[in-house]
Amino acid sequence: MSRRAGSGLIGNWAEAQRRQQQTQLIQQREAERRQRAYEREYQREADRGHRQYREAEARRRTEQLDAEVAALKGLLVAGCRAPAFRIAALARPEQLEPFAPGNLAHPVPLPRIEQFQQQSSGWTLGSNHRARAEREAHARYTQAWQAASAAEAQRQQQLAAYRQQYDRWAAQQLAGIREHNSGLTELTAALRAGDPEAAVEYFSAALYASAAWPESLPRQVAAAYDPAPRQLVLDWELPGFAVVPEARAVQYLPSTDQDRIKPRSATERRGVYKDLLAQCMLLVVRELYAADEFGVLDSVVVNGFVDCHDPATGQEARFMLATVPAERAAFTGLRLQQVSAVDCLVSGLGGQVSARPDQLTPVRPGRRPDEVGGGVVSHGGHAAGAGGGGGDEEPDLFAMDPIDFENLVAELFRAMGMEAVTTQRSGDGGVDVEALDPAPIRGGRIVVQVKRYRNTVPPTAVRDLYGTVQDAGANKGVLVTTSSFGPGSYTFANGKPLELVPGVQLVELLHQYGLRGRLGERGSGGGAGNAAAAARAAERQQPAPEAPAADHNVLGMSWAGPVSLDVCALVCSGNRVLSEDHFVFYNNPRTPDGSVRSRAHTAPDRAALEVSFESLPAGADRLVLVAAVDPEVDPDADLAGFTEARIRLLDAAGAEAGQLEVSDGRAGETALVLGSFRRRPNGDWDFVVGGKGYRGGLVDLLGDFGVEVA
Repeated sequence: MSRRAGSGLIGNWAEAQRRQQQTQLIQQREAERRQRAYEREYQREADRGHRQYREAEARRRTEQLDAEVAALKGLLVAGCRAPAFRIAALARPEQLEPFAPGNLAHPVPLPRIEQFQQQSSGWTLGSNHRARAEREAHARYTQAWQAASAAEAQRQQQLAAYRQQYDRWAAQQLAGIREHNSGLTELTAALRAGDPEAAVEYFSAALYASAAWPESLPRQVAAAYDPAPRQLVLDWELPGFAVVPEARAVQYLPSTDQDRIKPRSATERRGVYKDLLAQCMLLVVRELYAADEFGVLDSVVVNGFVDCHDPATGQEARFMLATVPAERAAFTGLRLQQVSAVDCLVSGLGGQVSARPDQLTPVRPGRRPDEVGGGVVSHGGHAAGAGGGGGDEEPDLFAMDPIDFENLVAELFRAMGMEAVTTQRSGDGGVDVEALDPAPIRGGRIVVQVKRYRNTVPPTAVRDLYGTVQDAGANKGVLVTTSSFGPGSYTFANGKPLELVPGVQLVELLHQYGLRGRLGERGSGGGAGNAAAAARAAERQQPAPEAPAADHNVLGMSWAGPVSLDVCALVCSGNRVLSEDHFVFYNNPRTPDGSVRSRAHTAPDRAALEVSFESLPAGADRLVLVAAVDPEVDPDADLAGFTEARIRLLDAAGAEAGQLEVSDGRAGETALVLGSFRRRPNGDWDFVVGGKGYRGGLVDLLGDFGVEVA
């Protein structure tokens, strides 16, 4: 009986344990189920949040694309709302940083006897002890008073010295501001008198400083003013095709968790781009007339270009994509906010815009700045002559080695009481000299850029310097040049920690601090700018060319860009000139037999030769045409500006028989083989395009053709 009873107890216990385990298992499974449900819901919420974020980001990017295109389409309307540029914008306010001596402004507090007497008030010993305590307190007070008085005297002395230093600095700053503003008065008078250089500088500054142009669009300009018809002629850089977004919209795809870019159709991009170019051209004209507060413009001619790689050659090239002549009377009657830009430009003003600007299909430009007789091309002004002391050993800054010139500028900063060193030639981040000015207020780290230019420094160089100052964390940037700055540069520098030192001021500073330097040859009247102007004047004064002989053809050479070139010819057998007398250039204007000779040119040509192919020597099978930078006009130029070059072949009667295009020049090269006429076995002459460039100028080029130049 007892065994059966015990067996029942064990069985009941086992059954209870089994039920408890089952309950725990059910509870565990229920907990796991709830956890999985929670995790699934959490993941669904996370997925929903992720999807919402990605969809919102796709919408934001789409809206940004829409906004970019809307801004391009509305450029002209928005630009017409911008205020007109006025010469008053160039003025500098006579407001200086106030005198702020900092802690020196606060007098040193003097001690009071009560402070020391209070320290001894708790002593209650005998009268002798009190007397001694009072004497000790008075001694401590006297010592503290003397120390405070000495500190106050030193403070007052430092404050007076600091004030004198500030007053000197303020006087210099005010003198510079007043000199600048006085120059604006002179500029105003020159504008009213129709001075070409003043007109170019003013209107270039107006375009550069205009609030109508977004920062993303270029502002490169070259201009000239013709006072007789009161016409401004300029080339203006247009934005490239890439400014129109390729994407039309962004869509998020949840299935792949990726964004899908919906492309903008090629037709839409071309339409937007063509309309943008027309808007840019109209806006340039609007800005010029709006800025003409002195009434010096009766008409303007604007040629719009882009600089990019030529898809045919891969080389940098300039493509003219639009042009417009705009008389003031015709333009002022337009309501630009309501016009169709392309129709207004083409039909309303008689301009042109490329039919396929996305493919760089060019148009024939109108009048170019370098075709304006007596005009001044923007950023092509003269460098003022040096003044002040000097003997025969005073160096010409234009001819100085670039590294020596940087060292001279560093020496000038050291002579002015600063620490200055030149930087390494590579990896200098656009800094030529680093200086440290220990003076208060104006002191600190200074980065210096040195431009040994003959032409006016463009405003882009000043903007680049400002970026360098910000990147380097410097207190100030200084741009030192042998040439000059235009109003656009001073406008950009106004209110920024930038200082511009033109060539005239540089020479004055050198002489002031006991250093030597001059700009150009003595008595030359101002250096390269005047030399270039004299060369242009000489060209204008050339007599009309005589008619060529009946058996001669005329080869007329033309090119874009302001670079001045010597065009020469070599009569060769293979790659060797027949003799030095068969090298035709400015000092040898004809071959011995007269079959090749120089001649005066007429527009549109910028150089010309006469050739009698039938009379070339029997041993000659090539007539090689070459071009080289004219070192007399601009020794620092290269062939980067030699573009859109071509040769016109004219018969003896002056009729054009054809045109031959030649290769563009490249930066750093100073001489180029344009091409060669080659005699074929049947006696005909065919033209073969050249393209080989030389960095060593005409000397290196002639060496390849067997001509030794001493």
